[in-house]
Amino acid sequence: MLTDRIRQFLDSRRFDGPVVVVDREVVRENYEAFARALPDTRIYYAVKANPAPEILELLAGLGSNFDTASVTEIRQVLAAGASPDRISYGNTIKKERDIATAFELGVDLFAVDAVEEVEKVARAAPGARVFCRVLTDGEGAEWPLSRKFGCTADMAITVLEHAHRLGLQARGVSFHVGSQQNDLGAWDKALELSAYVFQTLAERGIRLSMVNMGGGFPARYLKEIPGVMDYAGAIFGALRKHFGNRLPETIIEPGRGMVGNAGVIRSEVVLISKKAADDDKRWVYLDIGKFGGLAETMDEAIRYPIRTRHDGGATGDCVIAGPTCDSADVLYEKAPYALPISLEIGDEVLIESTGAYTTTYSAVQFNGFAPLASYVI
Repeated sequence: MLTDRIRQFLDSRRFDGPVVVVDREVVRENYEAFARALPDTRIYYAVKANPAPEILELLAGLGSNFDTASVTEIRQVLAAGASPDRISYGNTIKKERDIATAFELGVDLFAVDAVEEVEKVARAAPGARVFCRVLTDGEGAEWPLSRKFGCTADMAITVLEHAHRLGLQARGVSFHVGSQQNDLGAWDKALELSAYVFQTLAERGIRLSMVNMGGGFPARYLKEIPGVMDYAGAIFGALRKHFGNRLPETIIEPGRGMVGNAGVIRSEVVLISKKAADDDKRWVYLDIGKFGGLAETMDEAIRYPIRTRHDGGATGDCVIAGPTCDSADVLYEKAPYALPISLEIGDEVLIESTGAYTTTYSAVQFNGFAPLASYVI
């Protein structure tokens, strides 16, 4: 969202290229909203969404835990002031030496989804705690996840039994219902699978204690979304339904829902043109595109809100594209975007709800365009 703080910051400076500005106060409000909605659930911020030191330090000070995907992210979180017991190594694909390094740094909670990964953890981090990720279909998510992570519930039982035999602590299960999940019922099916794993292993003498319910909590883009309390009510109802009065320890891993609406990208119109004299669509080229941080426009999955100084006037359908010499660098074409007719070359364009997955996707200087500059205020 364009807060007064972000507007004042943009007005007080000149920029040569696109920038993203994130308002820490919005991140604080989001964290507090999650904490109020699910008071008995521990929050593990998904660092991959935005690893800016200022955000990590803020969340560490608020008491957040952290979901990390690499040793680099673990070191970033430790540098921000969080202790190792507040860190989960949530990537199911890890080099054995990285597991060993994480364990040496004090991290002892690891995600797995295969017996082969369990064996690596057993060798590199003996006695550590593990949880197994279970596959879900991601139906209802605007950015569904692939089959790259997780395994079936039956295989999860095998994986956790193997972990137990190797001396690891079989802690529980995890799942992810898909990023930008708008279906309040998505957690119900995943928790049903989780309860099945719990019950089956309990019958075999292995008592699990934790369910990591992952992320999926959305940011507001062009569509209205349910509120945090709506998600909390649906999740708590599903927990009661499938676990009865013996509720497990629970974890959530918000990333987009924590920082997405806290950021705004300031971009500039580089060119406006048509492909033919009778073309009914304009092409609007910005100084940012897929390779500059807007990778989530792939397949037009995420449609960001766009503001200009001409808003309120007549609009026309546009194809929006980035500046690079790559034909894939087109943001919106299948479903054209309505922008003001009076839009001009050189105009400022503000792209809202861009606090998540923009700086992390723009790390490469493709075509010589600098990575997205980031400011946290």
